[in-house]
Amino acid sequence: MGQNYQNHRKMDPIFHGGIMLIGLITLILSVVFFLQHLGSEWLLSVIVLGFALMLLLITVRLRGYALQLQDRIIRNEENFRYYRLTGNQLDSELSLKQVIALRFAGDEEYLELVERAKSENLQPDDIKKAIRHWRADYYRV
Repeated sequence: MGQNYQNHRKMDPIFHGGIMLIGLITLILSVVFFLQHLGSEWLLSVIVLGFALMLLLITVRLRGYALQLQDRIIRNEENFRYYRLTGNQLDSELSLKQVIALRFAGDEEYLELVERAKSENLQPDDIKKAIRHWRADYYRV
């Protein structure tokens, strides 16, 4: 089955179900350890809690960097695609989220949707719902 509006969102089982779940469990257990050992082994409990927080924050930040880079790549790809189809640059009035939503539109309806997105200020979700010929993106982070 191909990609469409209903199934285009990506959940990474290793990240969402593994790394983040283990990180949250570790954070919860380190808070319990911190509260239980605050009086007797306070330094160790602070270190354990600090490392758990640090690992969780690093994980979230690294995921954010990957998504930010992906968004920049999509903007460049869509700018080139629009240039290839029209000889002009994509209008800077379009928000990044609109451009990201437009990437799913096939070339035959892309220009029409770009114009609608600008003139009607369509929300990204509305752009995706308006796509008749879905162009799958299986390489997302």
